[in-house]
Amino acid sequence: MDIRGKVFKYGDEVNTDVILPGRWCHLYKPEDLKLHCMEDLDSHFAESVKDGDIIVGGNNFGCGSSREVAPLAIKSCGVSAIIAKSFARIFYRNCINIGLPIFESPEAVDGISNGDEVSIDMAKGEITNNSTGGIFKFVPFPEFMRDILSRGGIRDYVLDKLKETSA
Repeated sequence: MDIRGKVFKYGDEVNTDVILPGRWCHLYKPEDLKLHCMEDLDSHFAESVKDGDIIVGGNNFGCGSSREVAPLAIKSCGVSAIIAKSFARIFYRNCINIGLPIFESPEAVDGISNGDEVSIDMAKGEITNNSTGGIFKFVPFPEFMRDILSRGGIRDYVLDKLKETSA
C-alpha cells in the first residue's frame, strides 16, 4: 500500500485537545468531525486539507486524552497518514485500530517541510520527499498490522478473520 500526499507540518506535543477540541467530542459523523479538526491549532486546516494529504508532527504527537475521536477527526478529513518523531502510545494504537497509518521517523520529520509532497512505501519502510528527493527509513509494520490497516481498521480485520475461520 503506497501513500502519497501534500504535507501539513506541525510541531511537538500536538495534543488531542487541539486535534479535536473537547467541545466537539459529542460529534460522531465524519462530515461533522472534519469541520473542526485542528481548528485550535490551524484554523484553515479543515478547508485546506485534501483527500490523501499527510500530517507531519514532532515529538509526542497525539498526547493528552485517549479519545478515539481525535484520530477519527483526522481520518474524516481524508488524511492518508501521519508521520512524527514520536507518538503518544494510546493515540498510536487508536490510529491503527481505525485504519489510519502512522509512521515514526525523526529524520523524515526533519527533512520534510510544510507543503512538500511525500510518498510512503509501507512494505519497504521508506518515506520519500518528492519535493527534495530525500529518502528516509522507518521500521515497517509487522504483517498483521499492515493487514489491519489494509482492511480499514481492527473492526473489519476481526470480522474478516471470523468469516475465514467459520468458512
